[in-house]
Amino acid sequence: MREPLLPLFPLSLVLLPSTPLPLHIFEERYKEMIEEAVENQSEFGVVLLMPQGLAQVGCSARITGVLGRYEDGRLNIQTEGRHRFEIVSADNSRSFLRAKVRFFDDEPQQAPVPPELFERVLRGYYALRTLDSNLPELHLNDDQLSFQFGQAADDHGFRQRLLQSLREVERLELLDSHFAQILPQKRHVARIKKAAPANGHSKHPPVIQ
Repeated sequence: MREPLLPLFPLSLVLLPSTPLPLHIFEERYKEMIEEAVENQSEFGVVLLMPQGLAQVGCSARITGVLGRYEDGRLNIQTEGRHRFEIVSADNSRSFLRAKVRFFDDEPQQAPVPPELFERVLRGYYALRTLDSNLPELHLNDDQLSFQFGQAADDHGFRQRLLQSLREVERLELLDSHFAQILPQKRHVARIKKAAPANGHSKHPPVIQ
């Protein structure tokens, strides 16, 4: 029996397992793809679209809700990241790209995650969440909580590294370093925004020296 092909949705973002992703579907080929996924309750793959082509590793998405439909067939949907996969071969026989893929998961964990590492990353995430109200609350019963922490990372290349990593402790170490780097930057930007009034003009006249 031939192995089914996974429909692919190339996007300029990285979907991580157990994280939400709202999508607005407007291209005809992807309206077709999503309608089939809704009807069959099947998953599709989200892969990072880079200047040099598609990333080899992506994440499957499950549709958790259809939020709205338009008369012209456009859809607003809510999805959630599920399983990581590697593209083995591509298939262009449909209007949208499909691929034979190999699903994979982490290597067996050799040692528990150091509690102090986990606590630092947890504090870092919530510090970033105070600066970005769009970051969701965490579901702490997740064995791969690093992917949820990864929602606080804006850099697509960094998120792709998380996606491809095969060890939870490695991802937490990457996040620990990344959060330590971006937190001061984001706090600085937040202070500037807070100091600047909404109309973009200073409350005080400039000082001329």
